[in-house]
Amino acid sequence: MRIGHGYDAHRFADGRKLILGGVDVPHTQGLDGHSDADVLVHAVMDALLGAAALGDIGGHFPPSDPAYKDADSLKLCERVAELLRENGYAVGNVDATVIAQVPKLAPHIESMRENIAAALGVDISKVSVKATTEERMGFTGRCEGISAHAVCLIEKR
Repeated sequence: MRIGHGYDAHRFADGRKLILGGVDVPHTQGLDGHSDADVLVHAVMDALLGAAALGDIGGHFPPSDPAYKDADSLKLCERVAELLRENGYAVGNVDATVIAQVPKLAPHIESMRENIAAALGVDISKVSVKATTEERMGFTGRCEGISAHAVCLIEKR
């Protein structure tokens, strides 16, 4: 059994959709990034890649590559799941936390779990997503952006 940790953060930007866990979350701003800037899925992918010692998402899906411009992060997550399988690993579980002062994410958590589980090809019971604020402290607390942490366990198949 191997453990991995992932982290991602993006600042808010005008004129973009806010995509978290593959869900289009209603908000006045989205997140700035080369792909869809889904911090939650990015943290999950980095945790999984790290657990398998397969690098990070920047190495697999570089922001300098135009092929990943506005890419759907769930599709990239499907590719990460393929890489794990190709290297003999299965996802044990994923536990992720989104840090955002705004917007409120509770109504969207279940859909995020469903989307991530589907992208990874695992049962939803293996995916946990939580949301918290930083009580108006730091960049997320000042509503400048959103961050996410994820940990995972993977097992040799």
